[in-house]
Amino acid sequence: MVDYNPKEWFKYIFYFPKTDTARKLTPAIIGIGVYAAVLAYLILIYWKVGENTDLKNISLMHSLLGFVISMLLVFRTNTAYDRWWEGRKQWGALMNSSRNLALKMDSLLGKNLVHERDFYREMIPNYALSLKNHLRGKYIAKDFTDTKLYQKNALNPAEHVPNQVASAIFAKTIELQRNEVFSPHEVWLVNAELESFANICGACERIKNTPIPLSYSSFIKKFIFIYCLTLPIGYIFSLHFLIIPFVMFVFYILAGLEVIAEEIEDPFGEDSNDLPVDRICKGIYTSTHELIK
Repeated sequence: MVDYNPKEWFKYIFYFPKTDTARKLTPAIIGIGVYAAVLAYLILIYWKVGENTDLKNISLMHSLLGFVISMLLVFRTNTAYDRWWEGRKQWGALMNSSRNLALKMDSLLGKNLVHERDFYREMIPNYALSLKNHLRGKYIAKDFTDTKLYQKNALNPAEHVPNQVASAIFAKTIELQRNEVFSPHEVWLVNAELESFANICGACERIKNTPIPLSYSSFIKKFIFIYCLTLPIGYIFSLHFLIIPFVMFVFYILAGLEVIAEEIEDPFGEDSNDLPVDRICKGIYTSTHELIK
């Protein structure tokens, strides 16, 4: 995620990073500009169509459909942002649950239980890192920190790694209860945090694995494409060759909103507008190591 100051207007008006929407759409914008230029040349110069033609009435269709397409794009961007914000809330909840679990384990575990304290100090951040990589569809062995009681060779990368880490944390907690290090009441005290790991993982998987329905996304793309292709025909008699930058700008606005929505609806990747999950994982690691001495 890119950090920026939202109060700096002029700096970001003329700021075009590699992942900027304008750069992504540059080939398509140039293509629609060439199309508008060719169409303007044919109508105004080659065919010499007069202003009395009924073709100029097509602009009435664009006036009517402009409201419809704006409502569709507003709904599209709002839906995508809701997914982005829901993902942020889930990772915020993971941060809180990790801190609470570390805080409780620091108090419940005696200072003489060195290996057990080291286990929770490393396995709590290991869960966050494994969830991050799981949502990105990969397994990175170096992100997992070994402990005396649990090593990465016990994991099966072909299976659900976050579940394996959460299972190891829960199994160790139950083992400590059976060994009478924890009382049943103390296990119940940390049960909410242990359960939240699986709940947060499930919520993030729901966001990632349930994209916007294909028919809806495809319909918006077709709508934008046809709208911009017919736009020069209606306004070419009033704007003449100025229709070229006009169509390019309208296409950039409409297609740009769709591209932004596509990028943020899967917020767990590594794009510039995705969630700062790497930073959150680092925060969980720092907090856990500070709380469990």
